[in-house]
Amino acid sequence: MPGKLPVQEEGGRMSAALLWLEEEYGLNRKWLASLEAAGGIKLAGDRLRIHGFPPKVSQYPPALEPVEVLYEDDYCLVVHKPQGIKVHTDGVSREPALSNLVSGLYSSRGELVAPEHVHRLDEHTSGPVLYAKNELARRQLETAMEEKRIGRIYVALVDGVVPASLRLIDEPIGRDRHHASRRRVSPTGKQAVTRVELVETHPASSLVRLTLETGRTHQIRVHMSCMGHPLLGDALYGGSLRYLKHQALHGESLSFPHPITGELVVVSDPWPAAWEGILAVLRSAE
Repeated sequence: MPGKLPVQEEGGRMSAALLWLEEEYGLNRKWLASLEAAGGIKLAGDRLRIHGFPPKVSQYPPALEPVEVLYEDDYCLVVHKPQGIKVHTDGVSREPALSNLVSGLYSSRGELVAPEHVHRLDEHTSGPVLYAKNELARRQLETAMEEKRIGRIYVALVDGVVPASLRLIDEPIGRDRHHASRRRVSPTGKQAVTRVELVETHPASSLVRLTLETGRTHQIRVHMSCMGHPLLGDALYGGSLRYLKHQALHGESLSFPHPITGELVVVSDPWPAAWEGILAVLRSAE
């Protein structure tokens, strides 16, 4: 008989449609469920309509200052975070955070997009930061982060001559009960693994490339300090302050599976310009 389908049959068709979307396009099951609950998926005869990316206003007040875009498409955004700026506001500082600059980028374009950062960098670490531009991308990328499918490679200037034999640091990291801001290697801490590649040595310092297999707070800083090679400028972990007043750490590249296609996206971020002058001095240091 013509007319509206019975509720049970209609619910079954919707369940089948959600399963098809998940299997055919690899869409996140939780995202689909939340979208369906909000009325964002409609079945009309043989047509399936999805209102997947409704306009959204960022929770971060826009700051109309320049931000360097390293990569962007409809789902993802990667921007360069300069040294000395936080990824998001801490509610204390009046200085705009990176997320305020990103909010300002879309405000200046007149686009109702509210990107959310997928990972963070320390205030004094420069490098690429990945943002999800919609809820589906956020859920997919957060899953990729949990499954360690988002790669991060850093370069650092450290004290002392690092031996070429230092290739892997596998030491658990926990809080330092004597200092609220510090972390330390601790047998009761969480597993932390850093791979080390020696790039070059100088009379009293080294340039190293570091790949994170885990993402603990201050992981590189703690691990290199534990090995007797704290980062230059890193006063918190014993680094020399002769050349820099902040840790010499930069995110060289970021890789992630695209949330829709699954294709690996690799984004590079050039070294800070100031490093060339510092390296010249370090190479000639006595």
